[in-house]
Amino acid sequence: MADQQEEEDLRMALRMSMQNSPPEPKRSKPRDTAILPAAKTPEESRQLQRELMAAAAEKRMLAAAKAAPPSSSQSKNERSGDFEMKEAEKKAKEVNLGNELSDKEAHQLFAMVFGTGVSKDILAQWSNQGIRFSPDPETSMGLVQHEGGPCGVLATIQAFVLKHLLFFPDELGKVAANMPQNLNSRRSKSQYVASNNFSAFTEDAKARALVKSMSEMLFLCGNNKRAVIATLSVISHGIEGSEGSSKDVIIAQALEGLSIESASDLQKVLRVDRYTSPTSAFKRLEAMIPIFQSRMGALLFLISALLSRGLDCVQADRDDPSQPLVTAPFGHASQEIVNLLLCGQAVPNVFDGRMDLGGGMFLKGIFTSVEVGFLTLLESLNFCKLFKMRMNWKKENHRSGKLLMPKIRVEVVGLLAWKLSIKC
Repeated sequence: MADQQEEEDLRMALRMSMQNSPPEPKRSKPRDTAILPAAKTPEESRQLQRELMAAAAEKRMLAAAKAAPPSSSQSKNERSGDFEMKEAEKKAKEVNLGNELSDKEAHQLFAMVFGTGVSKDILAQWSNQGIRFSPDPETSMGLVQHEGGPCGVLATIQAFVLKHLLFFPDELGKVAANMPQNLNSRRSKSQYVASNNFSAFTEDAKARALVKSMSEMLFLCGNNKRAVIATLSVISHGIEGSEGSSKDVIIAQALEGLSIESASDLQKVLRVDRYTSPTSAFKRLEAMIPIFQSRMGALLFLISALLSRGLDCVQADRDDPSQPLVTAPFGHASQEIVNLLLCGQAVPNVFDGRMDLGGGMFLKGIFTSVEVGFLTLLESLNFCKLFKMRMNWKKENHRSGKLLMPKIRVEVVGLLAWKLSIKC
């Protein structure tokens, strides 16, 4: 009778081991065989055997549960966890700190811009010029220049800003997807803004015109295929999500004591991002505009333009690549910088095409048609010859001029230059 009961217990243990969701076994804790007494009764031996078999069955059930596929609720939780991780990674990428320049690129860039014997005064001029509109209502459309040096950068940006404000005011509320906007498109006179109505533009409209202009110019330097945006690592991550005046406070604190006096200093703080989509570049510039409004703005925009063109291409554009782009002894922007920002090529002259000097020597001029150019009285006196612009004017004023302005009537350009106090 006892043997029959034992067999039934063994069968019960085996059936329990085959179940997916067995009831909680009710038994005492298995005892360690090493501490069992030497002498055992037959009943104790059978009890011990049943407990050992039940423990073995439990181990098999646990192993089977781990190998079984998870339930639908578990799968949903895991998928939710994966989604949250991906969202966190996406947000981390959105706070884009950019990429470092290599040591070789940083030294090439610094030498190309400033040369080897640049003075601290010139470096200070280029490290203390932001891209900001004037707070004065009478010159509210003008960019403020503090001192000589980055005037060529500010004047070219100013010209493109005026182009967007005067000729494309209806486009300021849209994200720039098609660039550049062509001034050849026919519009009625009523669509242009009167020259005495500049105060009608809101700060938001001016800011968007500035961002559109910067984006268009960088893609122009990148042959309308790419744009590189240079920012600073010490502040680019700190302004993400900040609003209003808090951004200016964060930037001012981050820039306190910052100076760039060598290629190594530049490499430590400079971060660059490359874009092939005008829309993506526009959004990035819009987010980083407080940095370009800071005291490092003009220098960062120049670096962005040079990297968009490509350092090797910039050197190939020039007649004498051994000279720095920022000229000594006053640190002014060279004609090559101005031409790069106007037409996308860092050529040193303002005439059309290439001039043959004989003996295999050539001077490089403007090879493409542009929408913004120069006006100068020197051309009428035959002291210089300027490149042709895309839009045909009357015979006496069909060329661009010394002050960089959009293609509007000459008398209006003179008025704008006087009102905005643009100095080159």
